[in-house]
Amino acid sequence: GQEKLSCNPKKENGSHVVLCELGNPMKAGAQITVDMELSVSGLEDMGDAITFQLQLWSKNSPSSASAWVTVPVEAEAVMELRGNSLPATTVLPTSWHRVEGSRRLEDHGIKVEHVYQLHNKGPSTVSGVTLRLAIPSQLEGHILLYLLELGTEGGMSCTPPPNLNAEQV
Repeated sequence: GQEKLSCNPKKENGSHVVLCELGNPMKAGAQITVDMELSVSGLEDMGDAITFQLQLWSKNSPSSASAWVTVPVEAEAVMELRGNSLPATTVLPTSWHRVEGSRRLEDHGIKVEHVYQLHNKGPSTVSGVTLRLAIPSQLEGHILLYLLELGTEGGMSCTPPPNLNAEQV
C-alpha cells in the first residue's frame, strides 16, 4: 500500500539532513519503493545541478548503503515588461518646426516620457537580467524622437545610447 512518510529535518555536522522513517519493524527481504519530493530554496546561484547523498541504514546493522544523486536545477521565472508614455498621445501642430541649434527643450518638440517596468512574476527569483530596448530616434534621416535623458530605479544600471542628448539641450 501507499503510505506517507514522516520526515524530520535536522542539522548534523554543519549539513542539513532530512531523516525519514521507512518502517519498523520491516520484514526480511522486503522491497519498497520511495518517491520523495524535496523543496529546496536558494538555488539561484548553485549552477545547473545539485547533488544529494542518500543513505539507507538499519538500526539492526552497523553498516549502511549510500548513493549520490544529482538532480538538475531548473529555475523558472516569468518576466513581464510594462510600459507607457506620458502623455499617451502627442500631436505636433502642422506649423511647428524644430529650431536648429537651440538649447531650449520646447524648440525640439513636445516632451514625452516613456516609462518601462520589468516585473518578475516568479516563481523563481532572477539575477543578471539584460533588457535591450530599441527606441527609434530617426526616420528617413529626420529626427523622430530626441532622446534627452535616461534614468533608472531599483539598483539597475543602463548603458546610454550614443545619441543621448546629442545637442546638449
